[in-house]
Amino acid sequence: MDTPENAAALQSPPALSEAMREKRMIEARAVLCDSGHNLIVDLKCMRGFIPREEGALGVREGTVRDIAILSRVNRPVCFLIQDFFRDQEGRLTALLSRRAAQELCMSQYIAALRPGDVIPARVTHLEPFGVFADIGCGISSLLPIDSISVSRIQHPRERFLPGMDIRALVKSKEGDRVTLSHKELLGTWQENASRFKAGETVGGIIRSIENYGVFVELAPNLAGLAEPKENIYPGQQASVFIKSVLPARMKIKLIIIETFDQEHTRPSPPEYFFTGSHMDEFVYSPAESERYIATKF
Repeated sequence: MDTPENAAALQSPPALSEAMREKRMIEARAVLCDSGHNLIVDLKCMRGFIPREEGALGVREGTVRDIAILSRVNRPVCFLIQDFFRDQEGRLTALLSRRAAQELCMSQYIAALRPGDVIPARVTHLEPFGVFADIGCGISSLLPIDSISVSRIQHPRERFLPGMDIRALVKSKEGDRVTLSHKELLGTWQENASRFKAGETVGGIIRSIENYGVFVELAPNLAGLAEPKENIYPGQQASVFIKSVLPARMKIKLIIIETFDQEHTRPSPPEYFFTGSHMDEFVYSPAESERYIATKF
């Protein structure tokens, strides 16, 4: 919405008319949803009107609930300009279609995606089972919780916030439905382990407690195993001493120095090791490891 091209299209009625003739997609903020579930959009130089049936793919067919429209208030929406008309008060108003923009996104962008493609996404809301993310024009895709990171988490809010811009990987595609993954972008075991050395004391998060030890997250894609300790529980912050780093066994041995509770803090934006646009295979395990852990797309 903040690009120079988008701002230029919103400067004046003639600029909007030109965008309509060129069938250019524009983004602006929805400011109101009326009693008929029509969206009113602030176009700076005039008002925009998105009829209910043009508010999202599936609304016309009854396969998408109206919450898809109501939830856009005070948020950016993409659209194509269909026409101009005078409202009841004589004000020049642009007739917009978000559905048409989504159809264009489907045909020109999402249809070309294939497993292994790395794409930008924006987190829209969090559920215990995963994250829903906008992958273009309000088209939603699911990122399951077990695909967020190698280190297991109890809830996606430990990694993401609504509105956070992330990168994601197309895990699978069935028709127009895209399922995402994220952990493959957060680095291999070796990439993460190379940041830690034996003899250091570092911070971590207790993730699970087993009879044979305690798994402590050192990074989203890396956990170490600590010796058992009493009176600790998952979710606690910890300071841990690194006894050894063993690539061949893909293990980091730890000793828990201290644990403490910490109020929930805002998660930081993810740090990505992979910056390319496509991945055919992700090999998590080190070359010298006895185990081979890989994902092929």
